[in-house]
Amino acid sequence: MIRAAEAADAARLRAVAKGAYEGYVDRIGRAPAPMTADYDAAVRDGQVWVATQQDEVVGLLVLIARPDHLLLENIAVLPSAQKRGIGARLLGLAEDQARQLHLGQIRLCTNEAMTENLAYYPRHGYIETHRAEQDGFRRVFFVKDLSGL
Repeated sequence: MIRAAEAADAARLRAVAKGAYEGYVDRIGRAPAPMTADYDAAVRDGQVWVATQQDEVVGLLVLIARPDHLLLENIAVLPSAQKRGIGARLLGLAEDQARQLHLGQIRLCTNEAMTENLAYYPRHGYIETHRAEQDGFRRVFFVKDLSGL
């Protein structure tokens, strides 16, 4: 089940981010940005959705509407819940939200060291646009055009 996050979910969101991203700390050399994000503020701003299984939060999605696109700020699924289509369903929700907001693109970035993501996003229709250093991280930027879908 996917639902809008509630204030009571914030601690669990931090736990999901920690579980999903802690394996990348050694590769990157520090905690990835989603591990230090302010989930309380994101929930207050209505930017977060959660995926649950048996009433337990196992995934999260953070979306920020921009004037010309929807920014997929973060998507994470606990390792124990991966390979079950939860990430794909969260990506589908992002597309639904973009369409509801009449935005023709979804943009996201991932860390260059997260090689699994570099293969994952293209399988879901995202195209790499460029690579750059941002906030001290080597990031890979992707876009998905929804105008023809």
